This record gives sequence, C-alpha cells and structure tokens, in this order.
Amino acid sequence: MSWIQALLLGLLQGFTEFLPVSSSGHLTIAQYFFGLDSAAYNLQFDIIVHAATVCSTIVILWKEISSLFKGVFFTTKWNEDKSYTLKILISMIPVLIVGLFFKDFIENIFGQGLLIVGICLIITAILLTFATFAKPRQKEKIGFFDAIIIGISQMIAILPGLSRSGTTIATGILMGNKKENIAKFSFLMVLIPILGEAFLESLKIIKLDAVSTDLQILPLIIGFFAAFISGCFACKFMINLVKKGKLIWFGLYCFIIGLFLIVYTSIC
Repeated sequence: MSWIQALLLGLLQGFTEFLPVSSSGHLTIAQYFFGLDSAAYNLQFDIIVHAATVCSTIVILWKEISSLFKGVFFTTKWNEDKSYTLKILISMIPVLIVGLFFKDFIENIFGQGLLIVGICLIITAILLTFATFAKPRQKEKIGFFDAIIIGISQMIAILPGLSRSGTTIATGILMGNKKENIAKFSFLMVLIPILGEAFLESLKIIKLDAVSTDLQILPLIIGFFAAFISGCFACKFMINLVKKGKLIWFGLYCFIIGLFLIVYTSIC
C-alpha cells in the first residue's frame, strides 16, 4: 500500500464512518479497485482507521461523553445520565452478540464482494428515503424499547454496504425520535462495538500470522491521521445535517453507487 492510497483510504473511512453511506462498503470498493489483495495488511489498516474514527467521535462528542461519565460515576443517585448510558449499553447487545459469535458465519453466507455491497447500498438508500419523508411524532427522549430496536438495526448493518449510521439514524427517526438526539445516540452507541471489532480483527491477524514482514508503518500512520481529521469533520457535519433532514441526497447517492456495482458485477 502506497502512502497516497493510505491517505485516500483514510479520508474515505473518516468521512463515510459518519455519513450514511457505509464505510465498510466504500473500503471494500476502494480496496478492490486499488488492487489491495493482502488480507493481512488490509486487516491491520482497517483496525487503525477504525480506531481513528473512535477518536474522532470522542473529540467531537467530548462534552456529552464527559457529562455522562460524571453523571454515572460521581453520584450514587439514579439520574438521566445513568438512564441514557444504560440505553446505550442495551443498544450494543445485539451487535456484540453477532460480532462475537456469528460474524464469520454471516460473512460466509452473504460474502463481502461488490455484489452484496451494491445490494446493501440500495437497501440503505430505501431506509434513508423513508426516514426523509416520514413524519412521526417527535419524542423528547429515546426510550428503552427504542434502544433495543436501534440496536437490532445496528446488528443488521454488520453487512458491508448497509450503512451503520444510516440504518440506526433512519430507524430512530422512523420510531419518532428527534433527529439531533438520534444522531448523537447513534455515534455514541458505536464506540464500544468498533473497539470490540478491532479486537476481534486483531485476533484474526494473529491467527493468520499476519504481522507480515512487509509491514509498512508510514501508510498506517497516514491512514490514521487522515481518518481522524476527516472523521472529526464528518461527525460534526452529520449531526448538523440530520437536524435539517437532508438525508435524501445520501439515499440517492447510495442508490446510484449500489446500482452501478450490481451492473458492474453482472457484466465483469
């Protein structure tokens, strides 16, 4: 992997992790067209850039995270911060179960090629379209039942091409939650699952004996900082964008890219 490829992939990961267009799907597409077929090195790079987007989330939502931390650990009384944190933890349960026990099984069934990415991008487009034109009541708080359903939607979004942020935000909006509230909840609920996935991918590297002799450090460093900087921008941008309800353009984008991939795989 060259430094310019690492830069482009890092920027791509940072932007698409928060925009509702599927970061995993875009990385799969980019790695395919860049001809990066080293499974070991791709795993290492994916771990690095995902860690960078976790850092982006912490930086942009530091006020919310620090407030929750204080509310949970610096008082013995039950409060709104503890309730909110519990909802986040509940929302993580479905994806943690699938990630720990069924991820390889699901990937073996559906695959990770361009065709499944294309199909899932079109599904993402449909979800974003529904969320754009839906006019449900606006709840003041995200409920525990909402957290469970949003968590299940995040579990389903484990498939490459099915946007995690797009799926969870669309699900929350369709359930009647305020757009700003669900955007922040969506970004907070993914912190531990991303770190957990990075840990599982690290185990894969060990199994593959993938600390390869051709490991290049510079592309990993460039990829990390590119993903971190673009992730900070995209996280802030996405929260403001969701408030305005401008998700339909992302839906159109996902539909076009998804259709292109389906046609491309059918003729190539």
